Amino acid sequence: MGTGRIVSDPAVMLGKPVVEGTRITVEVILERLAAGESEDQLLEAWPRITREDLRAALSYAADAMKAEVVHPVREVAA
Repeated sequence: MGTGRIVSDPAVMLGKPVVEGTRITVEVILERLAAGESEDQLLEAWPRITREDLRAALSYAADAMKAEVVHPVREVAA
């Protein structure tokens, strides 16, 4: 699993997958995109990463989800 741009090292961010050469985790990229930030905003905030790095993070996350056992989420009545 991975693209070469996303790496995991126990000595960096507790082994969480990061963009190679940075401490920017796939997790934080996903959180910020989910919060509504655009790719351009992320690239401005983190000038060391590229658009290809963002796509690699999304690809890594998609591959990770394929390996997960997903349990249905029960909706809670309002």
